[in-house]
Amino acid sequence: MTGEEAVVITTTAHDATVITLRGEIDEENAPYLARALTRAAADDGPGRTVVDLSGTPFVDSSVLHALLDAQRAHTAAGSVLVLAGPLHTAVRRLFEVTGSAPAFRMADSLATAMTC
Repeated sequence: MTGEEAVVITTTAHDATVITLRGEIDEENAPYLARALTRAAADDGPGRTVVDLSGTPFVDSSVLHALLDAQRAHTAAGSVLVLAGPLHTAVRRLFEVTGSAPAFRMADSLATAMTC
């Protein structure tokens, strides 16, 4: 791990809520992500939430837990959650090792995630 400061930024673009992660996201700062995802699922605005994971070299199981909860909440709300890459090796490996990748709609770029 590089120790890069963790940042969770929420914006709205092209009829989607975009949650951008930068730095290493772990149990210490995963609650910020979870809150952003909860707000996005409950929002009456855009019906699509995109989580841009391309800027994070590391996430732990607390992030995966937040994403799985968000997937369920988005499905219940009738909205779409898309994870955007490209994913760094450690992030991709978390989805592979846990077998959780099929639970998500994934796109290889933010641009693709905005339209898929």
